Amino acid sequence: MKRRWKYRLERFERYVVGLIQDRHDGLPLTRGERLFLDFLRSLSRLYRTIIQARHFVYAKGLIRHHTLGCQVISVGNLTVGGTGKTPVVEVFARELQKEGRRVAILSRGYKKEEPPWGTRVLDRFLGRDKRQPPRIVSDGKTLLLDSAMSGDEPYMLASNLPNVCVLVDRDRVKSGKYAINKLGCDTLVLDDGFQYLALKPRVQIVLVDRTNPFGNEHCLPRGILREPVKNIRRADFIFITKSNGTGIEELKAKLRQHNQHAEIIECKHCPRYVQNLYTSEQQPLEFLKDRRIVAVSAIAAPKGFESELERLGARILRRFAFADHHRYSQQEIIDTINSAKVLGAEAIITTEKDAVRFPRLDRRDVPVYFLRVDIEILSGKEDFRSCIARICFR
Repeated sequence: MKRRWKYRLERFERYVVGLIQDRHDGLPLTRGERLFLDFLRSLSRLYRTIIQARHFVYAKGLIRHHTLGCQVISVGNLTVGGTGKTPVVEVFARELQKEGRRVAILSRGYKKEEPPWGTRVLDRFLGRDKRQPPRIVSDGKTLLLDSAMSGDEPYMLASNLPNVCVLVDRDRVKSGKYAINKLGCDTLVLDDGFQYLALKPRVQIVLVDRTNPFGNEHCLPRGILREPVKNIRRADFIFITKSNGTGIEELKAKLRQHNQHAEIIECKHCPRYVQNLYTSEQQPLEFLKDRRIVAVSAIAAPKGFESELERLGARILRRFAFADHHRYSQQEIIDTINSAKVLGAEAIITTEKDAVRFPRLDRRDVPVYFLRVDIEILSGKEDFRSCIARICFR
């Protein structure tokens, strides 16, 4: 029963996301859908007012920013999901660590396992949440938590960055202090930090997805904006992600309307190889050429992932697209493998972020691979390392 309700909620979530992003399969909106969107538009105006009021009280000093006496770099975005933030956080943390910094990534751990709602409310009321230490996904030596307890992105970052600390807590001031005092860190990378005003960063980096920069330019819940586009004026650097090197002058002009001082850096997400989920065997991208596959993902923008597989020459026989951050059950993966066998697929391909949520199975009849992706700078002649050095050590 619980799983059935979960599926229904995820199905409704996908429907609403498609509706607010004006993707409705070309069908005319019903009267009920138009009324629902009008209601969301009213909520969006209220949300926008609250967000701007929050910025006002911080700007006027009515609520104080915290500074922790060390290098704090914030990487965030204006929209919900899909900008490719995790690979950028990873490369920043890795290059900072190579420069001799003791780095900690601070994340809120979106969709991690939480105590019951009543317990969380009581903890906050009694102040117990302030006394509880953050969850340590990695102490820079050992991976300590799984993806369920830490969240997908923190677990993936901790797995790929063995010498970097990763901490999870809604209160990132608390987790920052813990990283400094208990783990000896001197550099903090604030994951998804653009809306986290309590901790003041030295460098504010904002990512903008070239393929869908601001959605329909409505704030939540009518659109995908977490705050108005004009708030990008707070950014020190703007990374345009998922670029193909052409056709972004209009986007740059729009960004310049709101931010005259930030350097705009153009980059793309580059697939590097595919890796077997269960054996860790790596294959070059040529492995996908003319290979019959089933694509499985539970991310904000599955079409981008599927298009990349097709660009690499894969023949997608079936596409399974679940709700963002969906946690797969064993039965779902067994059903996927059985479906792949019936279709004659040679492999199942998923994303690296999805791979951390796949249950471990003994089935090996259809191999499961994830696509490894990282970042490459397009604008200018510098590579990412020199770019990071210029940003962080100027």
